[in-house]
Amino acid sequence: MNILLIYPRYPDSFWSFRHAMRFIGRKASFPPLGLLTVAAMLPQSWQKRLVDLNVRPLTDQDLAWADCVFISAMTIQRGSAREVIARCRELGIRTVAGGPLFTTFHQDFPEVDHLVLGEGEITLPLFLRDLELGRPQRLYEAEQRAHLRDSPTPLWELIDPRSYAAMNIQYSRGCPFDCEFCDITVLFGRKPRTKPLGQLIAELDSLYRLGWRGAVFFVDDNFIGDRRKLKEEVLPVLIEWMEARKHPFYFYTEASIDLADDDRLMEQMVRAGFEEVFIGIETPHEEGLAETGKMQNINRNLLVSVRRIQRAGLQVHGGFIVGFDSDTPAIFGTQMRFIQESGIVTAMVGVLSAMRGTRLHQRLEREGRLLGEASGSNTSVDLNFVPRMDSELLISGYREILSFIYAPREYYQRVMHLLREYRPRAKARFHLQPGYVGALVKSMLFLGVIGRERLHYWKLFIWTLLRKPRLFPLAITYAIYGFHFRKVSEKI
Repeated sequence: MNILLIYPRYPDSFWSFRHAMRFIGRKASFPPLGLLTVAAMLPQSWQKRLVDLNVRPLTDQDLAWADCVFISAMTIQRGSAREVIARCRELGIRTVAGGPLFTTFHQDFPEVDHLVLGEGEITLPLFLRDLELGRPQRLYEAEQRAHLRDSPTPLWELIDPRSYAAMNIQYSRGCPFDCEFCDITVLFGRKPRTKPLGQLIAELDSLYRLGWRGAVFFVDDNFIGDRRKLKEEVLPVLIEWMEARKHPFYFYTEASIDLADDDRLMEQMVRAGFEEVFIGIETPHEEGLAETGKMQNINRNLLVSVRRIQRAGLQVHGGFIVGFDSDTPAIFGTQMRFIQESGIVTAMVGVLSAMRGTRLHQRLEREGRLLGEASGSNTSVDLNFVPRMDSELLISGYREILSFIYAPREYYQRVMHLLREYRPRAKARFHLQPGYVGALVKSMLFLGVIGRERLHYWKLFIWTLLRKPRLFPLAITYAIYGFHFRKVSEKI
């Protein structure tokens, strides 16, 4: 069979970094890891091609070649996924769909021929078996969790790595916490499951052989979910692997704020090559944290925790939310002050959204407050529930936060704050990503000459060269990030 794997397009959002891609000559942030893993599970005798709509358009020739189309998508990609499915249906091409969007909303896609839901290591072999027997079913579901040892190395040969800013791998699934608004535990459970150490190293080896050098994103929703295994087994071997190859990669991932409580874990992560970590801070308002069950963030000084992580050598990126039932109009000023004082440069602020399957969605449904389905976008202002606060006040307050934190003066102040606090690994090498020199030149033109942030840009440029020359590439990177975030916030 000829199998065409299609990854739908992402709309503009904080996570897309689309406006930053033009500076470095890349087309998308990451390749579609789920589809590349699925491709590796298909029979070797099948012909496989992948079209990532974030990299190039889908042509009629692509579809004419295919016997069957496999689609995987996140909720935010719903619109693009529908367009792909419609084109396939019009041409009579069989479609197989899976991933978070279809697992959560499979009833909304009656036009898909086969829905392979949940964790593919379990359900995809069932579909392939029935397909070989000539009796494939329409729906495949499984409540049990997969053993990650059954997850193969992604089929990297299907992509051109030069199209992407970073590569990505998965070490674990699941999160020990159960925040009310989060659908991670719905999809992957609360008990963290991890890949065998040898399997993880084999995946890193595959990226190394591919010729990739630079950023690698561990896509785990909470990388430190099983911290004992990390400290005793995984990180020591990862440190050795990186040192033996002269640190070809640098890593970033997602973790909970209690990372700040473990000096040894932070020290090992930094030695292993981790430089950035995304943390769901959500709100500095303790009532909001208690309301949503974000217990790991309660009874701690969040500013001190962020400072500890940054001084340990990990840049903190933060997720923030407004719209909790306990929020008052004062929350907007509180969020703005916290973000500025923390030095979190990439502060991704969103309005609370009730995702289907979450405890929040269930509670709001019981209370008769649901208005529709969530978009899955962290920049959406289309409320899908009735908030306690006046809706217009909530949206205007949200827009006020974005206008403030991504205004040039405030944004560049946070960059300098971070550079003062950040303590990178003593022997860390500069990571001059491919295209960095071109990105520097473009930033000097578009940000330093044409852009309205030009005075702040040159202040950061000169200050960093004089005071923190080792961090100059990082300063330029954040200047480019600021352009992206400002473009996104202006649309909102």
